[in-house]
Amino acid sequence: MKRMLTLALFVVVAAGLLPAQIDKIVIPAGTPEDQALTAASNEQDPQKKLALYQDFVQKFSSNPAALAYGNWQISQYYQSAGDLQKALDYGDKALAASPRNLDILVSQANVAQQTKNSDKLMEYAVRGGEAYNSIEKQPKAAKSSYEFLEAAAYNAIAGENDATKRMADIERFTPAFPNSRFEDQVASYAMVSLQELKDMPRLVAYGEKSLAANPDSLPTLILLANAYADDPKPGSTAKAITYSQKVIEVAKADAPDADRSRKLSAGVAHSTLGYAYMKEDKTLAAVPELKAACGLLKGEDDQSYALAAYRLGFAYGKLNKMADAREILNEAVKIAGPVQKPAQELLVKVSSVRTKGK
Repeated sequence: MKRMLTLALFVVVAAGLLPAQIDKIVIPAGTPEDQALTAASNEQDPQKKLALYQDFVQKFSSNPAALAYGNWQISQYYQSAGDLQKALDYGDKALAASPRNLDILVSQANVAQQTKNSDKLMEYAVRGGEAYNSIEKQPKAAKSSYEFLEAAAYNAIAGENDATKRMADIERFTPAFPNSRFEDQVASYAMVSLQELKDMPRLVAYGEKSLAANPDSLPTLILLANAYADDPKPGSTAKAITYSQKVIEVAKADAPDADRSRKLSAGVAHSTLGYAYMKEDKTLAAVPELKAACGLLKGEDDQSYALAAYRLGFAYGKLNKMADAREILNEAVKIAGPVQKPAQELLVKVSSVRTKGK
């Protein structure tokens, strides 16, 4: 009786001894289910152990706890054996019997990560987040599972290349993991996604909502500044200037404690501000901003530096400072990337002006 009681307690702990809002698996000591699990647990041969668990779920198919635990064990067997699709299938059967069990959800998320199945990973993570947040007082025993699922879902978002799907994942992530430790990063991915989708109304709405919660979020401010700088609608350039100036103010790149991230943020903001000034035909005002951008970005972020250098070369060209334009454009053309070709074309133009003696 003592051995069976120990096994029964093990089953409870393995599934998560959590409040009623989250599923737990309980196999009472001394029951036929407990006796069958004892036999399966004591079996050393993996194939025979698998057969015992398969027989267990068939024999006790009317018992949700038995179905959940048995199928979960079969899932773990197939995961160890490398048959990840079967591991997912049996894990899903376990969840059908115990749909809000954090331990099974974590196990399934692990398998989904191994199969690189981001759709299933997001499904398990969101279900786990929703289950955890349904508890009035989250116990420490559940927190590590919650944080694992939160991180797994964030990594899926970060690894998604399709903007439409990435945004859909973000919209599932946000309510499942409120006040997430990845809140700023997720907001940045949302803004980037909406930029790629050219959905300016949603981008602005999402950005303004993010700023309402965190007015000094540098990633959100930068993305809004860049979005407005490229938006042809009247008034957008003025907004780009406002947001760029806000980034520079918040970043404080010249402060003794300014780290690389703050300096890069300020550099990008100076570049966007200079670009916005040029769109307003304020080229003289643009030059010092673009020079500041180049100073902050050179050697730190090649692509952002190349863009700032190209913009500065363009500004010098408009001011008929061809020697200065050639000097900075010669820097930009050395950097492989999307700016290299337009920088080369602009360099040819300013060089031809020199050749003609203008």
